[in-house]
Amino acid sequence: MFQSIHMQYLAIRLFGFLLFCSFTSNNAPIKEFIFGKDPGFEQCHASTVVHLKNGPFLAAWFGGKEEKADDVGIWLSRRVNGHWDAPKRVAKLRNNAHWNPVLFQSPSGRIFLYFKVGKEIPQWETWVQTSDDDGKTWSVARELVAGDHGGRGPVKNKPIVLSDGSWLAGASHEENGFHVFLDRSNDQGKTWKATPYLALGDSALVNELLIQPTLWESAPGQVHMLLRSSIGVICRSDSKDGGKTWSPVYKTSLPNPNSGIDVTKLPDGRLVLAYNPDNKNWGSRAPLILAVSADNGHTWPHQLVIEEGKGEDEFSYPAIISYGDSIAVTYTWQRRNVRFWNGTVHDILHK
Repeated sequence: MFQSIHMQYLAIRLFGFLLFCSFTSNNAPIKEFIFGKDPGFEQCHASTVVHLKNGPFLAAWFGGKEEKADDVGIWLSRRVNGHWDAPKRVAKLRNNAHWNPVLFQSPSGRIFLYFKVGKEIPQWETWVQTSDDDGKTWSVARELVAGDHGGRGPVKNKPIVLSDGSWLAGASHEENGFHVFLDRSNDQGKTWKATPYLALGDSALVNELLIQPTLWESAPGQVHMLLRSSIGVICRSDSKDGGKTWSPVYKTSLPNPNSGIDVTKLPDGRLVLAYNPDNKNWGSRAPLILAVSADNGHTWPHQLVIEEGKGEDEFSYPAIISYGDSIAVTYTWQRRNVRFWNGTVHDILHK
């Protein structure tokens, strides 16, 4: 009898161990490349990601010979059942460089793909196409604001839907200085109205690069942005009227090497930021870090390095989204691939 009880005890211990292993294995963060060899382009950059309501992910980026090359187009892959489809070129309007795709899923479930076209940034046109079948097929692209140059709508990071139902996109111009503004749509993306350029709250920011806002709403009408800069730190502005007017831009203590950033807000109000921590203009784009703030972006005490790297390594231009307490990130990997990280806030807090 003793032997039988002992065997049962061992069986229970073994079952518990296997269950623990299964749980930790199944819940470990995922880090993987989106495509393999010979994807159809030499270099890639500026990825974007969306988590579909029924589970799969979509990721897009621009790819071609190199940034600014005439052959650069917008490429996309779908992650279904744990595997990424082979990349497909989904936007190539003409023999001219394409830039900075941004994926966005509207509350109705329609997928929007925004992107820029133009050899140089001041000549950018913003185009958009949509999908109603989770990215399998796409509408014919249309110009977002006909005849506008320099870029409208989201310049790099995803739009957000405010508590009043309006859509807000962070935008910037890069001609005759660097100018940050917001684009707002009150009709589900059909038309857009730009705010005036944001004022500067520090004379040290004059003639410095300030571009590519990333946005969140902390409470109804209380909207905030973080900005890429050339001054060695991330900058910020805040709005109390739903993004119609903004405080003068000011510096934060977060480092920034003049590289793209992105933020997402969790359901409990915490923020997760993806960024490179170098504080030199055109500094290192490695490592790549995820940081958590529980005080509306004032401090970021919890951080996780998701790509180490050093020196000339490039792990940059992150796009970050969240669903529940889960987080998904895509980012440039050495301009040769796009990498995907998928975990939870627990992975950052308890690294």
